[in-house]
Amino acid sequence: MLYTKLGKRSPQISVIGFGAWAIGGRDWGKTDDTVSKKALHTALDEGVTFIDTADVYGFGHSEELIASVLKERGKGEVIIATKAGNDFYNAGDDDDNGYGPIKQTYDKDYLIWAAEQSLKRLGVEALDILQLHSPDIEKLNRDEPWEALEILKRDGKILHAGLSIQSFKESDQAFLLDEHHDILDCIQVRYNLLEREAEKVLFPKAQQYGIGVIVRIPLLFGLLTGKFNRDTRFGNNDHRRMNLSSEKLDSYLTELDDIEPVFEEHPGYTKAQISLAFCLKHPACHTVIPGGKTPEQVIDNCRAAELI
Repeated sequence: MLYTKLGKRSPQISVIGFGAWAIGGRDWGKTDDTVSKKALHTALDEGVTFIDTADVYGFGHSEELIASVLKERGKGEVIIATKAGNDFYNAGDDDDNGYGPIKQTYDKDYLIWAAEQSLKRLGVEALDILQLHSPDIEKLNRDEPWEALEILKRDGKILHAGLSIQSFKESDQAFLLDEHHDILDCIQVRYNLLEREAEKVLFPKAQQYGIGVIVRIPLLFGLLTGKFNRDTRFGNNDHRRMNLSSEKLDSYLTELDDIEPVFEEHPGYTKAQISLAFCLKHPACHTVIPGGKTPEQVIDNCRAAELI
């Protein structure tokens, strides 16, 4: 495993992280908590020291699983980044857009309260990193979310503050780094071989301000592992039914055909490993957070560090 500092103010972390959305037990099909915990243990055994989660993943269950594993072996040098703002506590059925009842709530009091709930579930005295969870721009144009981060830092409830940039808004939201680089220690961004908008404006600003970059969706929901084709379909409890619909699959796979030579340059490595290494080779990027539902997936992901 390789390690790097997550920007100029954030801690040292592994370049391969663990994305903990899938183990929450919602949105990625059926999961088994025993297998999920084995996947987490395997990640830590492989030298992973960065786990990314969110309060909304499994409606708290992802954080609870992480806490359970770390209670068994001690937190040590592990850095946990969680998120708040996708409010499942106060949402109703009318707020369900396919991910369960969730609504965006970025009021100051709510964010502080939500952070306190994550503290309890994770069983820690302070959150290593709290990220605003991919809000719409009108939420971020208000003072309240930024004030919440400042208060949480001041009170010692969070050590570092981050922003998860909304998908497909990588350039539109880049100006937020100009306005809030004093409070933002890191950002999380959608970036992979086929989706590279972040390279245009966002990454240069992150480098300018020394803001750490966490890469999410580096395998494009599994598409870049090479295991999907145009006939692939997902179950009703799997968010990829929307994010990788038959129309989107067809479009992505057509693009993927054009970059097949990239994979041929690295015989002996899987498509997943090559895709992860691609992200990490950009000088703005510090870590990738592929999901790992099984120990085998985790081991495969971690080997990508050999290509850096």
